[in-house]
Amino acid sequence: MLIPINITEKAEKEIKNIINTKNIPKDYFLRVGVKGGGCGGMSYLLGFDKPKDGDEQFEISGISVLIEKKHYMFLMGMEVDFYEGNDARGFTFVNPDLPKRHDQ
Repeated sequence: MLIPINITEKAEKEIKNIINTKNIPKDYFLRVGVKGGGCGGMSYLLGFDKPKDGDEQFEISGISVLIEKKHYMFLMGMEVDFYEGNDARGFTFVNPDLPKRHDQ
């Protein structure tokens, strides 16, 4: 099965830092998913969890990743990045295959 997401080097470094400093249990994996839809659009989820029925498991950059089968198509082509600036800090989801919108 194709790996649906890419994890940038900055995001990989931050995820591994969280795993090593926040006492994430060894039997937990990085879970990537989606929530919602409708008028508000799709929200993307990132957290640590144990495997469940209906999960696909991937190894990405040395990180064990879980994605529910039903979320797979919504995550295809997504890139997980980490942004750290003066105004904000956190993980971002970007689909580099979609053209960027320009506000007018």
